[in-house]
Amino acid sequence: MIRARELSLRVGSRLLIANAAFEARAGEMIAVLGRNGVGKTTLLRTLAGVRAPDAGSVTIEERDITAMPAAHRARQIAHLAGDDLFIDRLTVRDVVAMGRYPHHSWWEWREDASDHAVIERSLQAVHMEALAARRFDTLSSGERQRVWLALAFAQEAPVLLLDEPTSHMDVRIAHDILAMLRGQARSGKTIICVLHDVNEAAEFADRILLLGSGRILALDTPARVLSSSLLETAYGIRMELVKTQSGTLRVFPVPPEIHQRSPLSGMPDP
Repeated sequence: MIRARELSLRVGSRLLIANAAFEARAGEMIAVLGRNGVGKTTLLRTLAGVRAPDAGSVTIEERDITAMPAAHRARQIAHLAGDDLFIDRLTVRDVVAMGRYPHHSWWEWREDASDHAVIERSLQAVHMEALAARRFDTLSSGERQRVWLALAFAQEAPVLLLDEPTSHMDVRIAHDILAMLRGQARSGKTIICVLHDVNEAAEFADRILLLGSGRILALDTPARVLSSSLLETAYGIRMELVKTQSGTLRVFPVPPEIHQRSPLSGMPDP
């Protein structure tokens, strides 16, 4: 279990989130939603221990993650943030193999049979095994995103924190990836992922954490979070909700309101 207590996050003088408290349990997939600039990426980085909270704490199994040695934290939490790394000259397989580093001491790294098996399974999970020998810098944006996911899977951490895991992917691949993440949750992992597509969250998440106005607006099932009033508070536009014949909830912005209400900020997440 990963838990936030009285969590406050700032960027400069701007307060992003104040006094947030929530927990993510083993076996569930949580989607983080909210307009640009509300702090989704900052929250994910804080949960991963990459940055310290401005107030409050984050714990995993009741241990403060900021007090954990980096290698131990990496065995507990896989944080998908590939853009922070400069690995263009490596092959796809080399990149995925980086996920095994936390399982070895720095002075005795050598891939063994168990590493090999995990790497191969991770490549197969994202359908990239045929491109294992390709150089990473020759891949498309969507293919790179799938390699990052394979790296996260190879890490074999019980908690996966993913920032826009379906960005740059076509509809079919995005659907496959989200279904696979939900399967990872069903196997006992804790999945927290930032999504921009509300309908992806509606279809795949067990719970949705909705951010806005400097706080958590809601953390509940999609059926309870995806209400017109809550979404309008979060995004600044009216939303229409439709239930399909299969029972899936779909969300659409109401066209006349898009130009009448305040536009989205357009600024990237801190």
